[in-house]
Amino acid sequence: MAMHSGLDLSEAVEYHYDQFPPRGIDANRLIMPIASASAALARYDQMLKGMHNSEILLAPLRNQEAVVSSRMEGTVSTLDEVLRYEADQEESGDGAGGHYRNEAIEVFLYSRALTAAQRSIEQGAPLSSFLVKSAHRVLLGFGGGAHLSPGEFRTEQNYLADRMRRKVHFVPMRPEQLQGGMDRLFAFIESDDWQILIKTAVAHPEFEALHPFKDGNGRIGRMLITLMLWKYGAISAPHFYISSYFEDRRDEYIDRMREVSKSGAWTDWIVFFLEALEAQAQKNLATAERIRDLYEDLKREFPQILTSQWSTAALDFLFSRPVFRNNVFTKKSGIPETSAHRFTRILAERGLIRTLEPAAGRRPALYSFEPLLQIVRE
Repeated sequence: MAMHSGLDLSEAVEYHYDQFPPRGIDANRLIMPIASASAALARYDQMLKGMHNSEILLAPLRNQEAVVSSRMEGTVSTLDEVLRYEADQEESGDGAGGHYRNEAIEVFLYSRALTAAQRSIEQGAPLSSFLVKSAHRVLLGFGGGAHLSPGEFRTEQNYLADRMRRKVHFVPMRPEQLQGGMDRLFAFIESDDWQILIKTAVAHPEFEALHPFKDGNGRIGRMLITLMLWKYGAISAPHFYISSYFEDRRDEYIDRMREVSKSGAWTDWIVFFLEALEAQAQKNLATAERIRDLYEDLKREFPQILTSQWSTAALDFLFSRPVFRNNVFTKKSGIPETSAHRFTRILAERGLIRTLEPAAGRRPALYSFEPLLQIVRE
């Protein structure tokens, strides 16, 4: 292909028209990888089911996934920066007067978009174009993405290119065929003809190849992995985060997806994806176990440290908001205000919470719950 708008299309791979759903997958090559991935996921899910409250205990892992998935798209923030923004967002309702970088806000919105999609599914919504558009509207609703048609499928041809060299690597589906492509994808996702792990594996590169939005496709596509595994019963709660495996093998991740369109290498991609599921299930399990053990240890310690019937309420608050403003703790933990003030003083003296910003004027102190953050940052 020739140059187009100053872009070099000579080595570009085009979307695989009329090749989805795939035919000719080599099932023999998938038997062992699927057994290993299923077993690892089952062990992780057993852990989820036994957790006191996975929604609270694993909330920071969702933030960490948001950081990594966004970083893969060039949006660089840190877990601590995002949690600070979240704390100030809750305290003031406006993101603390705008002194946060757009990157931190975008990562925060990833976490919020995934939570919104989870709530919709819990209320009976199917995985559909409507659901991903709604998630996309949240994801790009503020900051750097607000001008990139949040919640709308693109109407122009887009390209995946090396911007430095103006070289196009991939040409997604033509916009006039995009709605049909998305309809086929979601019909495939809703069908019962495919085993859930293989179905999730196949849906991911298809979504990325369709590339339905102007921006945010990678993040929405990786979000769909979590939602599919949960909705179709591979895991019992939507806490499975895969981006760190893909980030560690970024070139292979992109090359294998591109090879699907280039040469129909679906089986190679599925094997790679199943290996990712297995490795990430093991890593997620190890992290979740450390979080659970920390919770159980502190559940025994807190009544002695705080000498109060409110000790478990205080512990649950710290796990759900590992960075927080003191006034949010006193208002939203359900703990009487005088007890809450005493708790923060004791916990800070014991080194269980760290003062990030002391109280200043009308601005309440900002604290971080370091024992939990040290586990999640890794």
